[in-house]
Amino acid sequence: MTAEGSQGLMADIHIAGSRITLLGTAHVSRASAEQVRDLLETGGYDAVAVELCPSRYNALIEPGALARMDLFRVIRDGKASMVAASLALGAYQQRIADQFGIEPGAEQRAAIRYALDNQRHVLLIDREIGVTLKRVLHNVRWWQRFGIFGGLLASIISKEEVSEEEIEALKEGDMLETTFAEFAEDRKDLFVPLIDERDRYMAARLVQEVAASGHENILAVVGAGHLKGIRSYLEKGVDGPEQLISELERLPAPSRWPKAIPWVIVALILLGFAIGFARSPDLGWQLVLDWVLINGVLSAVGAVLAAAHPLTVATAFVAAPITSLNPTIGAGMVTAAVETFLRKPRVGDFATLRHETTRLAGWWRNRVSRTLLVFLFSTLGSAIGTYVAGFKIFGRLAS
Repeated sequence: MTAEGSQGLMADIHIAGSRITLLGTAHVSRASAEQVRDLLETGGYDAVAVELCPSRYNALIEPGALARMDLFRVIRDGKASMVAASLALGAYQQRIADQFGIEPGAEQRAAIRYALDNQRHVLLIDREIGVTLKRVLHNVRWWQRFGIFGGLLASIISKEEVSEEEIEALKEGDMLETTFAEFAEDRKDLFVPLIDERDRYMAARLVQEVAASGHENILAVVGAGHLKGIRSYLEKGVDGPEQLISELERLPAPSRWPKAIPWVIVALILLGFAIGFARSPDLGWQLVLDWVLINGVLSAVGAVLAAAHPLTVATAFVAAPITSLNPTIGAGMVTAAVETFLRKPRVGDFATLRHETTRLAGWWRNRVSRTLLVFLFSTLGSAIGTYVAGFKIFGRLAS
């Protein structure tokens, strides 16, 4: 059964003696939050399911969790780019909140608050956002990935107000889908990992919870854009929810050839050095000098653009020519570690991180986000330097 409420869609699904009420809400609507509260107070639900994963749930109920982030570990584990992208994504959503005086996710907060206050179970049914983002990037062509990250950056730089059409799209659909759709031309590439996979995942999680805990009356608060898909999968029946969940949580296997490219480049550079020294020591040392200057200078320029400490800039110049010959470690890892040591982020930097990254200048003012920029920009400078220096070396050998 499906019914349209005053603020959103509702559907009742009966599974194994349990009733699941799907409520399709607007993530940026105060009215949706009020509807959630009204339903919970009158519906006799013994559990509330929300469209959140554990990490998003923790961020929602415990905003201070960022203050405990181990920045060095984030960089060491290669998660700096993902953290920066998540901050940029949050900055775009905060622009909407600031412009229209709304609170994205207010209906989720209302559901959680009521459940906790009334000793009801809170069920987290969405897939981890990190897994979703990685599957999104895997599902689009490599050049579209630059468009997504570039669009996220543009959303911070831009001072244009969000249009009414964009707000209406957010009210009717999914926050992640709408945000990423702003930055990608091919929505079909985004639909599967952003919407369809998550519809299947949330349907499987609901079936799993019913089987495991026997909840008789569940209110599932999901974005309006997910209601139709979740309802369809529940009505068709979800066989083997554990297996399906495992499949949808699996990270895409990385392609082999991108991993091989850095090693091929290193082999070619070393071959160029060998050929140069074989012809004459002067030529060989000239090639080495080209490599050091070009790679080091461009990485240092990246560090300067990130407003790094002068010693970090010097480190970038020294480290880039060396790390570029060792694909297991990047210049950004070294420069970010040095920047963290020289300008250790304060508790206040973590506390204001989400707010400050909504403005371009805030990325440079906050020590946490500035360290992420040092990592990204010095890495990019070194990468460009590797190719420029490589062409320079073989240009000398060919002349």
